[in-house]
Amino acid sequence: MFYMDVMFSLICMLLLIICVL
Repeated sequence: MFYMDVMFSLICMLLLIICVL
């Protein structure tokens, strides 16, 4: 389950960067 949390965090960060851009 640890990997799922990491993937979720990475996706959230990507979405934030896209929104900022």
